[in-house]
Amino acid sequence: MRNLTLTSIVGLVLLLALPAAGNAQRVPDGNGTQRLSLKHARITVFTYRPDCHAPSLLLVFHGQNRNAADYRDWARPLADRHCMLVVAPRFEKSEFPRWLYQHGGIAKDGELQPSSQWTGRLVLALIERIRQLEGRMMTYSLIGHSAGGQYLSRLAAFTPTEAQRIVIANPGTHVLPDPRLDAPYGFGGVYPINVMDKELRRYLSAPVTIYLGSIDTGDEGLSKSSQAIAQGPTRYARGLKAFEAAQALARARGWPFNWRLVEVPGVGHRAKQMFAAPEASLALKP
Repeated sequence: MRNLTLTSIVGLVLLLALPAAGNAQRVPDGNGTQRLSLKHARITVFTYRPDCHAPSLLLVFHGQNRNAADYRDWARPLADRHCMLVVAPRFEKSEFPRWLYQHGGIAKDGELQPSSQWTGRLVLALIERIRQLEGRMMTYSLIGHSAGGQYLSRLAAFTPTEAQRIVIANPGTHVLPDPRLDAPYGFGGVYPINVMDKELRRYLSAPVTIYLGSIDTGDEGLSKSSQAIAQGPTRYARGLKAFEAAQALARARGWPFNWRLVEVPGVGHRAKQMFAAPEASLALKP
């Protein structure tokens, strides 16, 4: 018991509070839709349960079109292949504009927000809600494309999780592990100097996959702010820069590095193709 993390201990307490599996109102077989009440929000989720025993959990995060149902459907082959229960939350634009979704609530108009505003906490709340419905503790992985990838980049940087893998696919911007860059593009202003290295080390040891389409080089919907342009001219270039910066810092400091770079040849900014590619299984591999 001495080696359990605080998060693990909390998880065990929650497990004891969960209803027995036979009494839980589990997520239905096949496709489904539910409106779930979380601590700080109500969110519609689109679900898919494959025909397998005791699936793990795959949370899927949509792009800027907020088409969570499509993302659920595009993730179904992954769910069937790897026995995963798909849950795709829809972040309504009226409730979650860019600064709260893509940028994770970390900063608004250049001003750092209180950690109580960071929307990464909703992911943890959603995971616990699904566990309650299922009546069991579940391992989980996260995958997001485009705007959803931006959201997961902020989550990986600023919200500790116990995810098996966090797949950040073709986002317009990343969080670089650099305290000289202001959040939400870097770590600047978020943590005091005495804990900055600890947080950067945690970020680089997180199970992150940078998942890129090799021809995602167009500019449709691409963020063109000065901070975004500084990361590179295209989503593909920005992904490579984020991975290389993280790898270089880990090597320089002698820190653990648990990131993975996976590319899909011949695919651009297309979530359906990214999810369908055989490389998606490697991207999700724990």
